Amino acid sequence: MEFSDASTQAAAVLDRFAAPIGHAKHPFVLGISGLQGSGKSTLAAGLVAAAHERGWDAVWLSLDDAYLTLAEREALAADVHPLLRTRGVPGTHDLALLASTLDGLGKASPEAPVRLPRFDKGRDDRREPASWPSVTQPPRLVVFEGWCLGVEPAADASELIEPANALERAEDADGRWRRWVDGRLAAYLPIWARIDALVLLQAPSWDVVATWRDEAEEPLRRRGDPAAMDRAALSRFLQHYERISRRALETLDAKADLVIRLDAHRNAIAPW
Repeated sequence: MEFSDASTQAAAVLDRFAAPIGHAKHPFVLGISGLQGSGKSTLAAGLVAAAHERGWDAVWLSLDDAYLTLAEREALAADVHPLLRTRGVPGTHDLALLASTLDGLGKASPEAPVRLPRFDKGRDDRREPASWPSVTQPPRLVVFEGWCLGVEPAADASELIEPANALERAEDADGRWRRWVDGRLAAYLPIWARIDALVLLQAPSWDVVATWRDEAEEPLRRRGDPAAMDRAALSRFLQHYERISRRALETLDAKADLVIRLDAHRNAIAPW
């Protein structure tokens, strides 16, 4: 299915869930899961805008905004494994912050506002809470997006034995990091259970993710952004997520309420 623009696609997705959103007695949590570069942020922004056009209050919450602080991840790197300094994998998010935010949104008021966490990827650290957006009434819709939403731990520990890539072979030869990360996924399941409906942006393969992320990095490189990664650094960075990303590609389409299959150019493929 092709759309003239992203806003049209977002409106079509919202139409799919308009009835349950409209009848929900609590903020309806619409999850968006998709690998890096698949367009989660674009869809999330479009859904919030489309909800506002309907007269619905809506907010956007990203798994990326709930990372542990840099100091907390450095402590994990020292105590558990050096690879845990890099944000993104299970175990590097503040699940208590996510849970309290979702809890609070249903009771938000001017007297008890809820702040939505925000992370500064340039600084690799959480923004000051005083700068977080404030919500003063329960929204009808919470758009919650993240690269591994809905993914479960490995069904069999034997899946974790063989390294998935060069990073795991060289820097996690004994499997300690990948076993720890996979084990932490179990703690994410109560967060996933709060999702009322899940939309999956299904990439055609893991290999295309590197191309998508490289396209996103190129404007940063051109303007000399210190946070920009060259291709070698980007390749290493993405290998942190490859194992769980491949599991997402294999398992999430059976769990999602709506699967939007993408081609290599991120166009939606009919039907969905």
